[in-house]
Formats: sequence, structure tokens, C-alpha cells
Amino acid sequence: MKRILVGAVVVASAFALAACSGGSSEAGSTAGGGAVAAGGGSPTTAATTTPAPATSSPVTTPSSPASTSKTAPTTKPAPPKPKPKPAASTANVPCAKAAAASGTSACVDLSAHRAWLLEDGNVVYGPVSMLPGQKANPTPAGTFHVLSKEKMHYSREFDNAKMPNSVFFYPGDAFHTGSLKAYSHGCVHLSATSSLKFFNTLAVGDVVQVVP
Repeated sequence: MKRILVGAVVVASAFALAACSGGSSEAGSTAGGGAVAAGGGSPTTAATTTPAPATSSPVTTPSSPASTSKTAPTTKPAPPKPKPKPAASTANVPCAKAAAASGTSACVDLSAHRAWLLEDGNVVYGPVSMLPGQKANPTPAGTFHVLSKEKMHYSREFDNAKMPNSVFFYPGDAFHTGSLKAYSHGCVHLSATSSLKFFNTLAVGDVVQVVP
């Protein structure tokens, strides 16, 4: 009986060992197979391509060189020379000495009742109307020089009569503003405009010629 039990135990143990060993072998082969399967294929390495750095140099646009050409300075045309003024005719001026004098001079024609201003022999003003002294007090004829000038002279000889723009060329006688209808006492009467011109133009020492 004991032998039967022992035999049964041995048989059972053998089956148990066979079962364990088969499982180990199957598991081992499975594990081994898995290992082979896992390691059988060569490992796939992904080829990583590193992009080459861009070596193309940037295109440079040449800048246009700064203009170094200097503009020529513009020269202004020379202003036209003034045309010389034609000399005034002295054909009708009866005063040869006044016409021959340099600088400013005056001419008086007693008979024609005319007067002129001259500059270096050329007429610059006139003829203008004038009135000389009356017969009892005639204006002296001859060649004289301006003695003095007085903007407003008062004649002591004739009750302090006003004599505007007086230019004396003879003692007591002068160009001045006066009536062109009434004869004077020896002075040369001129209009207000003419006497002012004579006063402003003539200077002390200028020639004054009075012809009959």
C-alpha cells in the first residue's frame, strides 16, 4: 500500500516537473524568441540632414557716387553803360563867358527877358522868364560872380520888402522871387519856381553874365 502511494507520488512529481519544465522551456523560448525578435532587426537610425548654412553673400546694390561736379558760378551780365546825355544846345544862349566857364554859371538876357543856368557850358535849366530893373534903376550888364545867398532877404532900402531865394551877384542886386509884371529896382525878378532853382543850383563864386 505504501509502495503504491510512493509510486503515485513519484508519478505525480514527475508530471509536475514535466509540466514546470515545459512551461519554463516554452516561456524561455518565447522570451528568447521575443529577445531575438526584438534584437533581430538592425536598429533603424533616422538619417538627420543638417541644412548647410547659407553661404550666398547678400547682393549689394552699388550706391551711385555723390555728384562731385560743381556748378559753374553764374556771372551776371554787366549792366549796360548809360548812354551819354546829349549836350543841350547853347546856340540861343547869348552869354559867351558864362558858356565858357567851368562848373555852374548863369546867363541873363536883359532885352529878351530870359535867363538860363549852365553846367560846364551846357544848358541845364531855362530859358525862363525874368524881369529886370526899370529904366531909372537898370540891372547892370557885365560878367559877375555870386557874392552871397540868403533864403529870405529883407530890403532895408525898400521898407523891408521880402526877397525870397536871394542870390546876390552885384552889390544890392540879386536873383529873387518877384513880380513878372512890375520892373524891379535893379534886381532880376524870377518866378517862385525859377528862383528856387537858381538858389539851389548857384554857389558863391559862380559866374553870372548879364548881357544888354
